[in-house]
Amino acid sequence: MPDTYQNFRKTLLAGEASCRNVAEAYLNRARSRTDLNAFLQLFDESIQAAEKVDAKIRAGTQGKLAGLVLGVKDVIAMKDKRLTCGSKILGNFTSVYDATVIERLEQEDAVVIGKTNMDEFAMGSSTEYSAFGAVRNPVDTSRVPGGSSGGSAAAVAAGLCHAALGTDTGGSIRQPASFCGVVGLKPTYGRVSRYGLVAFASSFDVIGPFANSVYDVALLMEVIAGHDERDSTSADKPVPSYTSLLDRDAGKFKVGIAKEALSAGVADDVRQAVEKQINMLRSSGVEIKDVSIPHLDYTIPTYYILATAEASSNLERYDGARYGHRSGGVEELEDMYVDSRSEGFGPEVKRRIMLGTFVLSAGYYDAYYGKAQRVRRLIKRDFDDAFQNVDAIITPTAPTTAFKIGEKTSDPIQMYLSDIFTVSANLAGIPAVSLPVGRDSASLPIGLQLLGRQFEEDTILTLAHYIEQSLKS
Repeated sequence: MPDTYQNFRKTLLAGEASCRNVAEAYLNRARSRTDLNAFLQLFDESIQAAEKVDAKIRAGTQGKLAGLVLGVKDVIAMKDKRLTCGSKILGNFTSVYDATVIERLEQEDAVVIGKTNMDEFAMGSSTEYSAFGAVRNPVDTSRVPGGSSGGSAAAVAAGLCHAALGTDTGGSIRQPASFCGVVGLKPTYGRVSRYGLVAFASSFDVIGPFANSVYDVALLMEVIAGHDERDSTSADKPVPSYTSLLDRDAGKFKVGIAKEALSAGVADDVRQAVEKQINMLRSSGVEIKDVSIPHLDYTIPTYYILATAEASSNLERYDGARYGHRSGGVEELEDMYVDSRSEGFGPEVKRRIMLGTFVLSAGYYDAYYGKAQRVRRLIKRDFDDAFQNVDAIITPTAPTTAFKIGEKTSDPIQMYLSDIFTVSANLAGIPAVSLPVGRDSASLPIGLQLLGRQFEEDTILTLAHYIEQSLKS
């Protein structure tokens, strides 16, 4: 496993390493692994940024992320950098401002070395739907890294950076983390500012971190979380010191097992790996209780009605007139709109726009969109009821390990079912973390998911850290 930032920081502050040398090494490593297609852009100027951090360390004024080398999913704005969202329609678009998360990371001296590849507009579960080519899983390059933040997960797993930012609309951090064998956190909706995040589904989208350890994820959360007046959905709640809470006694927590999540459809190796950790927690004194999420079977259809409806609305702005790809050789305005969007959007984005437009149409709004909103409330109530009795809920992150490239692209429903255990957290707005807990018979990583109450990321991070440490012992 590539080294963690926590270990690197110790050598850095001891004077045994330099930010410049490490940033340069990561850049060179990223350039040598073009077979993964994890990065869309690499920034040579990150070397100069690293040199400035070295100067701060010498002066004793460095931030808490000094020298952390970071990849950023290319749906998050960075000033004067291309912001493609993995789409031809924004292939040459350059952002004029930084997202709030970028400002906060750079204030604490993180060094961003590049923008990572992704499913177009974050719509996908495999990172095969990028206009710039599919990303490959570094564990087995014949397989997908998960999606839509597959570039970020692959970059961390392959040791191309210490950590990376992704986004999670229905599992797009946790499922790639599971497939690539890294830690990925989806924060509570509103915990991290969405200012500077290009919207897919605005009531679902969340920015979160990937890293090789729970500690590194917790440290990143301390920096990127917190209220932002530029985001109307940002919650004005204090941010705990997540890292200082990791070593709490995990035995004081009650953990729920969602019986619906360990039923048919879960691969045997995945089920056994998750059950092994449940038994470990039980033997360590953690109280394990059965809980029920009765509407779990409705999460996929509910999510894909609501998310596509929001996508249809959000992507209306890409018309070829104001910015982005514009089709040439047309004389009529309507033809320019139609041709620009037809040429600029890929097949999965078109599919979701059409689905979303359909469920919002006058004759079907109540039958689909309105009903899905009511089911979303029921799913949220399921979790509220479960959390009356437990502090966290365990499920597999995904029903299987990473599948082959091209295996599911011809069957969208099978692709969507890859997210069956992750979309519920987005529907309910709660935090969830995935961490690696073993390998299957083909040596592919298996992820375990912990879900918690709203704004209680500290609880699931503490439990994840405990599981992580037990796996090392």
